Amino acid sequence: MSIAETVYKVRERIRQSAQRSGRQETDITLIAVTKTHPPAVVEEVIRCGIGNIGENRVQEAVEKYARVREKAVWHMVGHLQRNKAKTALEIFSVVHSVDSLELADLLNKYTHGVMDIFVEINIGEEAVKSGIKPDETFSFLGGLRQFPNLHCRGLMVIPPFLAHPEDVRPYFHTTNELLKEANRLNILEYPLQDLSMGMTDDFEVAIEEGATVVRIGRALFGEREY
Repeated sequence: MSIAETVYKVRERIRQSAQRSGRQETDITLIAVTKTHPPAVVEEVIRCGIGNIGENRVQEAVEKYARVREKAVWHMVGHLQRNKAKTALEIFSVVHSVDSLELADLLNKYTHGVMDIFVEINIGEEAVKSGIKPDETFSFLGGLRQFPNLHCRGLMVIPPFLAHPEDVRPYFHTTNELLKEANRLNILEYPLQDLSMGMTDDFEVAIEEGATVVRIGRALFGEREY
């Protein structure tokens, strides 16, 4: 199956999921996560109309970015080590994985202009995953007020891997409730607008629970080569 065909199928699934949640396909941003895939694949998916590219590793993104000629918005969707923050800002327009005020401080220091970020919540409180604890969300958001060069678009989560997508629905629902409560409390001087949640195995449920950004790899490109 060609990338054009898989893009069409994924977009159709997004459209149907958005409709079930009372929204339109255009309300959902599709990020193509191109980890391990070569520059030619990145260029092809951009030509198919996907203007947002996600990468998990800074070094791989650096090498790939230099060879991709098609224009796109690049998103850092993996864990970002603080010692790679400056390099990441040479490529990425959005960082989805801000999980410490120390990292936020570096991004604020090194960025030119205003940097879009998401706060990563370890919604399942799993020891092996990055992100702040759910009960730290409001205090963490308050801490971001000291960084004028950062604009927090919203929250990002990677829920526990469970056999059935329906089983992760409560995690997405909880994340949406955290965002709504943060806005009700007016923690920042502007409202949080976005929920970055949902990947190949669960993005339809995520959209039904309020996701505005989904990060898709396998559904577009097949299994990765590790």
